[in-house]
Amino acid sequence: MSILFLVLLSSFSHAFVMKNPTIKTYESPATRERTFVKRDIKTPDPVPQAGREEAASLMETGRLYRYNIKPDEKSTVTQCEEEIAAYTGHKYCVALNSCGSAIFLMMKCTNLQPGEEVLSNAFTFGAVPSAIEHAGGKAVYVESNDDHVMDVEDLQKKLTAHPNCKHVLVSHMRGKVGNMDAIAEACEEHGAILLEDCAHSLGVQWKGKHTGHSGIACAISSQSYKMINSGEGGFLLTDDPDIAAKCAVYAGAYENLSSKHTTVPGPEYFEDLVTQLPNYSLRMNNLAAAVIRPQILTLEERIETYNRRYRKLTEKLEAVMGDHLSIPQNTPGVTTPVHDSLQFNLAPHVSSFQVKRFLKECKNHGLPVELFGAKSNARNFVNWKFAPAEDPLPQTSLMLSRACDVRMPLMWSDSDFDDMYNVIVESLEVSLMSEA
Repeated sequence: MSILFLVLLSSFSHAFVMKNPTIKTYESPATRERTFVKRDIKTPDPVPQAGREEAASLMETGRLYRYNIKPDEKSTVTQCEEEIAAYTGHKYCVALNSCGSAIFLMMKCTNLQPGEEVLSNAFTFGAVPSAIEHAGGKAVYVESNDDHVMDVEDLQKKLTAHPNCKHVLVSHMRGKVGNMDAIAEACEEHGAILLEDCAHSLGVQWKGKHTGHSGIACAISSQSYKMINSGEGGFLLTDDPDIAAKCAVYAGAYENLSSKHTTVPGPEYFEDLVTQLPNYSLRMNNLAAAVIRPQILTLEERIETYNRRYRKLTEKLEAVMGDHLSIPQNTPGVTTPVHDSLQFNLAPHVSSFQVKRFLKECKNHGLPVELFGAKSNARNFVNWKFAPAEDPLPQTSLMLSRACDVRMPLMWSDSDFDDMYNVIVESLEVSLMSEA
């Protein structure tokens, strides 16, 4: 028995060779008290006082509809559109009821025809292929790599294999941006329109400019778990006047209501659009805009807090558990990242059984860690039965099978993130000791 114990101890010690040579000792999780996370991982950012006051004022007047204003007034939605456009650097902006609506309208406004193919990330949220289906398109998926971004080499292959595809919709999933110069060049080479899903990349800059300028249009989100929170909401942003005019009409600027917008082009771009295009009634209302506006003012401060916490957390994880997990790296060209959540890939030597054990250990200690490749995860392409992948996606499948996702709520304290770190490390340690 003593010999067996020494063999097991040697094997165990070898499994936990730390990446940081300054760490001299290791204490088994079996011999120390385990950490528990006590905070709610789904705590959203609160609405600032100014937003609550403006929303209350609107409810007193009952003027919640964006067009219910006097001729010399700007609605709350209009003011919000101006502020969002100023922040991202776009000329035109149309506020909508969701980012899904914005993605849908990007394709409608760039003349996607029924049945036409749209290339998009194999790793994204299910709302993206849903928007493609809603617009009448057919999704064709491009591999994603271990940095959780679109694989440019596979994009080139897919564009060549699908010469009739005229739309590429790149999704900056979890704020991670691929090589946008190479993606834009590939689209130009093959005559495809580049659209950007920036739902997760508000505040992220590519070569000093806000994301959303590599393509002809982009969509951002104000759903509760994004950088601005109105529960639901979205914006279509572009510098193209035809796209902006079509979007406003599709969204619900019927008759002459486009004249009440300030971030759309002039009347010459509308002409007969209101009789040629359907009204899908996808407008944002004044209440949503009211709670968004003050959050725009605090974006940079919050981004700094998120990034500071992320750097500290990932540096500690890489130092202690770097042999067993890896952190997706920012693409060169990303000049300002926004890390409002944590992703990491478990190493190839971590077995499927150990992955499941790790997730269970984290959950049992108060930290719900999501596996992107889980059967129930809406970010796993195998769950998109309404828009199934017709070709194998082995690279994305392998990445998803060990890619983990953890929220980083702004309202948590720094000590809460220390608890998060400890739970991840302790849970992975215990899992690596286990076998099926």
